[in-house]
Amino acid sequence: MTSRRTPPSSSAASGGRPSGRAERAAARTVDVRGWVGGIRLSGFMVIMLSLVVLGAWVLVPTLGTYLDQKQRIAALEHSVHVTQQKIDGLKAERERWNDPAYITAQARERLFYVKPGEVVYLIDNDIDAAAQPVEQAPVSDTVQEKSSDWAGQLLRSVTGAGLAKTAADTAAR
Repeated sequence: MTSRRTPPSSSAASGGRPSGRAERAAARTVDVRGWVGGIRLSGFMVIMLSLVVLGAWVLVPTLGTYLDQKQRIAALEHSVHVTQQKIDGLKAERERWNDPAYITAQARERLFYVKPGEVVYLIDNDIDAAAQPVEQAPVSDTVQEKSSDWAGQLLRSVTGAGLAKTAADTAAR
């Protein structure tokens, strides 16, 4: 009969002491009962703790109200600043309208007034550059063959022509 040998355990191999891993695990465990039992509450500590809790219970809503009011005040100050800028702009415009040269320039610009003997040339180009039709490249004399679906191309061409904005449509609006 052959005897089987079992490998020695890690604790037996180190002379009966637990391994380093076991020591670290034992060091990590905390005896909660011992820790809680070490806390001693006196009557003074209970009163002070209850006052701290009561103070927090009273002050937290007040602090929230305070922060909300500070935010509202900042928003109102910003509103006052913006309104003051508008008022300053309107005062400056009122001062410009008190100047006769500014009034004359505005009458010429807005109402197209002219002084006697002047000739005015008006250029009527009220279509913006984006709405003007794009000029196409010149058509070549040679026939080019493309491999594409002619029916799909015809449909895209017809729908594109029907939906395109022309210069006459843009001027009518």
